[in-house]
Amino acid sequence: MSAPRDIGVIFDMDGVLVDSAAPHWESWRLLAKEEGTTVREQRFWETFGRPSADVVPALFGPVSPADLKRLSDRKEAIYRDLVGTTPPIVPGAGDLVRALRDHGVRVAIGSSGPPENVELVAKALGKGAKFDATVTADDVKRGKPHPDVFAITADRLGLPAERCVVIEDAPVGVEAARAAGCRCIGVTIYQPKEALDAADLLVRALADVRVEDVVKLVTGSC
Repeated sequence: MSAPRDIGVIFDMDGVLVDSAAPHWESWRLLAKEEGTTVREQRFWETFGRPSADVVPALFGPVSPADLKRLSDRKEAIYRDLVGTTPPIVPGAGDLVRALRDHGVRVAIGSSGPPENVELVAKALGKGAKFDATVTADDVKRGKPHPDVFAITADRLGLPAERCVVIEDAPVGVEAARAAGCRCIGVTIYQPKEALDAADLLVRALADVRVEDVVKLVTGSC
């Protein structure tokens, strides 16, 4: 099948393109150890999918603007040290990006992560898995569940939000996608189905997403 040329897919990064929960949790734990304190894993899961600048006060309490930046930057540096040059790419991620591009679908990353993390994952996806646009935490003032990240990404793709499908794994991400006016596919890699039931389509794994699914969500027919 061939897809209409005015359809876009916006991939969240953590939990969608990369199975990163374990190294992210470990990086927060190590940061807390450096700071002489501890953090609760349950609280980490409650904040997963949000930018580090939002997670720091949730895990460590109120901090000054200077400490907010210092802790956020240090946490992400620890994360990149842990994953090195081989982040745990989700099976089928590169294949799906290539398939969408082969069918004329515009593809982008819309992430709450820093640009260094996004660049690392984009490179690790392999040959041909290229993106038409990327948006990172540096590009938005308000993190998810605010719609900014996906609204900006759709604009960079040159498409109205209603012609874009967001692929997300977190409830705050699904909420952000719907608030932006995008369709949404929820991947239940970390969350139970009921946590993502606001998505238009649920799949168990990214490898289960088909180009036909994307086209049908946008146009109403295959």
